[in-house]
This record gives sequence, C-alpha cells and structure tokens, in this order.
Amino acid sequence: MKKTVLITGASRGIGRAIAERFAQEGYPLVINCRNSAAELSKFQKHLEQLYHIPVLASVGNIGEYEYVSRLFSQIAEQCSGVDILINNAGISHMGLLTDMSPEEWQNLISINLSSAFYTSQLAIPHMLSQKAGKIINISSVWGNTGSSCEVAYSASKGGLNAFTKALAKELAPSNIQVNAIACGCIDTAMNACFSANERRALEDEIPSGRFGTPLEVANLAFMLATDHNYLTGQIITLDGGWC
Repeated sequence: MKKTVLITGASRGIGRAIAERFAQEGYPLVINCRNSAAELSKFQKHLEQLYHIPVLASVGNIGEYEYVSRLFSQIAEQCSGVDILINNAGISHMGLLTDMSPEEWQNLISINLSSAFYTSQLAIPHMLSQKAGKIINISSVWGNTGSSCEVAYSASKGGLNAFTKALAKELAPSNIQVNAIACGCIDTAMNACFSANERRALEDEIPSGRFGTPLEVANLAFMLATDHNYLTGQIITLDGGWC
C-alpha cells in the first residue's frame, strides 16, 4: 500500500505542486488550507478524478492546535496515520518590526512555526509504529540569513530550521528522517507583490537568472520523501545560487 502524505497549505503554489507530484505517483493524500474552501474542494476533485487516489481535504488554521488535533483524529479514522508529512503552510509579513502588532507576530509564528510542532507531534506516533517516516519542512533562505523588513518571517523560518535539525537527531534512531527545503525566490502568489521592475532586479541578483518554480520544489520534496534514508537534519537551499 502507498504511504499517506499530509501537505499543509496545499490549495495553491508550492503546496499544490507538491500534492500533484505525489498524486501522479498514486499516493493517498491529505490536503489542507486555511481559507480557500472552494479552491481546495475543486483541487481535491481534480486529483481524485485524474489520478484515482483517495484525497481527504480539510479547511482550517494549521496554526491552531485544536484544529490540528481534530484533523489527525479524522486521518486516524480514514487513513490510519500520516507516513509523510510536508509542513508547507506559511504566510509572510513585510514591514518594519516597529510597525508590527503583537497579534500579527503571534499569527505569523503560529502558522509558520508552531504548526510544524503540532503536526509533527501528532504524526510521529504512527511513524514510530511503522518504524519509518519522513518529515519535510518548507523553509526559506531568510531563515538562513535574515531579511530586513521581514524580521518575523525570518525568525519563523530560522526557528523552523533549528526545529528540523533538532528533531532529526531525536528521530534518527527510529528511522524517521527530517529535512527542510530553504526556498529562494519561487514564482508563487506570495511573491506576486513585486512590480515588474522589482522582479527584474531580483532576477539580476540570482545567478540562475530567474525565479524557481513550484514544480522544482515539489520534485525535491518528492525525492526527499521517497529516498535517501541516510539524509536527515539538513537544510537544503534551493535558490539558484542566490544566497
């Protein structure tokens, strides 16, 4: 039987591309998003009809433990457990730290970082019972280097990187691998905020001369999830040589 894959933030962008990549190989999926119920439902039907796989779609805030707990109860009933966990859900915030409200800070940290704790904690018992598992966290180059006017985002991704390294050491004896992909500029809605001039300036800074694609992230995530059992605790930078 194929292993069950949970992908958070899967209604668009990187998460959507990852879901489609696993669906192409026949993996049962659990897909989540926070607000886009109609879009997620349409995507669910697309995956089920095209690839003939079971897809559980769930709408809720992955940064709230109560929701995540309910989701895993539903997964236990329908799929027994999560074998491959892709923590992709994330939001950004651009602006001076002094202009950021405590509520905005807490919301970003809960979605970008706390959610990985919630999902991992609830996924690990099943993985332990199977003596195998994969956890892949979608991070950012700003978690490695930090970015002006994106302090909270950088802090959340830096925390996610440290979470990845520490959890990998904790779970390695149980044959569970934990890695992260630190993305550079990926061509998603999150980066659609740039004007044409800003985009060209960014592309000029990137040695590869372009933004990455969600499919490139998806292909790397799929490779990490289906191979390389000796590779764990790594923050793999996917940025075209940028940072």
